[in-house]
Amino acid sequence: MIVEVVRFALRGLAANKLRSSLTTLGILIGVGAVIMLVAVGNGSSKQVQKNIERLGTNTLTVMPSTTRGGRGGGGAVARLFGGGGGRQQQQQTGPRTQARDLTVDDARALADAANAPSVKSVSPVVNASSSNAVYAGTSHAIQQFVGTYPAYFEASNDPVEQGTYFTADDVLNDRKVVVIGQTVAQDLFGTVDPVGKQITVGGVNFTVVGVLKTKGSSGFQDADDVAIAPLPAVQQSLTGYGALNQIVVQAKTPKTVDAAQSEVTDILDQRHDITGGNTADFQILNQASLQSAISSSSKTFTVLLGAVAAISLLVGGIGITNIMLVTVTERTREIGIRKAIGAPRGAILGQFLVEATVLSLLGGLLGVAAGVIGSQFKVVGVQPVIVPSSIALALGVSVAIGLFFGSYPANRAAKLRPIEALRHE
Repeated sequence: MIVEVVRFALRGLAANKLRSSLTTLGILIGVGAVIMLVAVGNGSSKQVQKNIERLGTNTLTVMPSTTRGGRGGGGAVARLFGGGGGRQQQQQTGPRTQARDLTVDDARALADAANAPSVKSVSPVVNASSSNAVYAGTSHAIQQFVGTYPAYFEASNDPVEQGTYFTADDVLNDRKVVVIGQTVAQDLFGTVDPVGKQITVGGVNFTVVGVLKTKGSSGFQDADDVAIAPLPAVQQSLTGYGALNQIVVQAKTPKTVDAAQSEVTDILDQRHDITGGNTADFQILNQASLQSAISSSSKTFTVLLGAVAAISLLVGGIGITNIMLVTVTERTREIGIRKAIGAPRGAILGQFLVEATVLSLLGGLLGVAAGVIGSQFKVVGVQPVIVPSSIALALGVSVAIGLFFGSYPANRAAKLRPIEALRHE
């Protein structure tokens, strides 16, 4: 009985190959879109998380506040995608104070173990963007030239692949040494070992002592297009002895980040005379808090993308209803003959349900294949990451849509009276 029902259903689908193919295409697009968009959302989330983790979850970044308002994550986006100073407008919440820049003296105060026992290391940072470097006639515009202390490498999770870091002695003696990223190394040196070679930046020679491990790009920022040198050397050669762009503070453990943030806030409030209702002239970016917030937002974003894509599945289901209604109308006389010679109502109902389910299942399987294949390619700079549950869900929903949207036409066919069906032309 079941075999006969399936055989009749497949025969009916084969009789209208073009129509069946177009109906299947609607489901294919829906399922493929769900899988692809969820993968893009997941990939985007992981990329952002990776960018945050580059600084470590026990890292705080202190930055000047453009409007001198608040200590929240106003510069989070700029810092997250590699912006040097990471300055972003904040809403002023109190009276304006005489704004003070971040200085090396501030960094020294934060490094005082007596006042900040939860702080492991402090790294003052200046950034010289788009510094032109030259080696043996080859030039390259380095996106970010960083001046800092050796502790910055550990705090910012910047391991060296070749050579070594510069040392505290290099900082104290203003030595012109530099650690470069992979992009700088490839563009300037090609296959030549950069360690020990000299590059010219701003008319000053810097000796390469190390090459960082690859980090990859994030949006429009290439994280490997970077050079890191001792703070005094960069100030002397490129930026001048002005304010710091930021201070990177590393807490002793991830559990002491909040305590470290409180200590940093108290010290800077005291040094910058931030009292009463006065708003701070600095802001502190807590990597752990930002990571948690971004994770929550990314999940919502991924669900939203999946919901948008699911609309195309709904459209595909409506297409199944439309095609099956047309099929029932075209085959009314056939249905009447089958019922007249004894075909039970269940056989007629089952045949059309099977037809609808086969269309949706075939479209679902092809959609899964299309989604998986499409996820192998980058979309607007984001590498999609497949979510296994989205495949099972999309395929399950496609089958359910076939059953749901095919039930009305199937039930209508099963209810036809033989005499009326036989009279149909």
